[in-house]
Amino acid sequence: MKRNRHTEEQIISILKANERGVSIAELARQNGVTEQTLYRWKAKYSGMEVSEAKRLRELEAENARLKKLLAESALDNAALKEIVSGKVVTPEAKRRAVQHLVTGGWLSQRGACRLLGLARSVARYQAIPRDDAPLRARLQALATSYPRFGYLLLHALLRQEGLVINRKRTYRLYCEHGLQVRTRRRKRLLRPRTPMPLPDRPNQRWSMDFVSDQLASGRRFRVLNIVDDFNRECVGQLVDTSISGRRLARFLDEIAQQRSLPASIVCDNGPELTSKAMFFWARERKVTLAFIQPGKPTQNAFIESFNGKFRDGCLNQHWFLSLADARHEITQWRTHYNHVRPHSSLGYLPPVAYAEQCA
Repeated sequence: MKRNRHTEEQIISILKANERGVSIAELARQNGVTEQTLYRWKAKYSGMEVSEAKRLRELEAENARLKKLLAESALDNAALKEIVSGKVVTPEAKRRAVQHLVTGGWLSQRGACRLLGLARSVARYQAIPRDDAPLRARLQALATSYPRFGYLLLHALLRQEGLVINRKRTYRLYCEHGLQVRTRRRKRLLRPRTPMPLPDRPNQRWSMDFVSDQLASGRRFRVLNIVDDFNRECVGQLVDTSISGRRLARFLDEIAQQRSLPASIVCDNGPELTSKAMFFWARERKVTLAFIQPGKPTQNAFIESFNGKFRDGCLNQHWFLSLADARHEITQWRTHYNHVRPHSSLGYLPPVAYAEQCA
């Protein structure tokens, strides 16, 4: 559900009502925001008319556009200098340059190596081909067993077996044997799905999903919510502008330092949750990722219910000035939700109190 944000016209009309004598507390209750948000509106829009607010928004957009143009211009100038300088950086490029100078009769090998800063042993090095027959056979066997795996997944399996370290070597053999697979849409991916029973103890099954919102500047950010399906406790929330599969795996490891990981985690088919990082994390931690059917969020009802409470009780009531401000307010809301807020499905007990009672 998209967040309903207040426009400049609405904010100014609310502040006009405050100037006419309506109290801050009454305006906060009528408009569904906190008093802190109203004071922040007063600091930015107090004494302004609607036309001035629109002009301020246009100036902010123009300033952001000019900053972007300046950054792009500086990047283009740096790129042009790099191209004109013609730097020879890699040993292979230096080796070819030395060979060109020597065969052209410009310098001896010693002088060319001194000019380019290359050791003579590197210039005279001759590559010795290695025996790749066992590696090729194992790579083909794995590609046959896992026909939808790309070279990165196959490389990870080979590395676990101690057959290879450098992934560039795996990619070279992967291409030589024509093992590339065509990428197909995720909605066609088939994953085993089995009916999930209701948990009967904490840390037996978690649910996680993403919600998004934006700061006062208009910049978007995302929040990863993780809920224990037994007592509806919010296990953790990750707030950032971008959350990759690797960042998600690190966050779950941080949670694992404070409490044990569950046997399964229910999630949708988002790109972060179906990434290679999460695949290997789940296999190493022996955690089952239970994917719901695409387009059926009701199969992940616990986290969807929590997302609605979180948006209604936190995101829609605050006007976040920065990412740090959003993290602070969200942390306070999570603490209140876990320890204070009663939950109707738990006999109107907070999640932490319900878990202690069951224990």
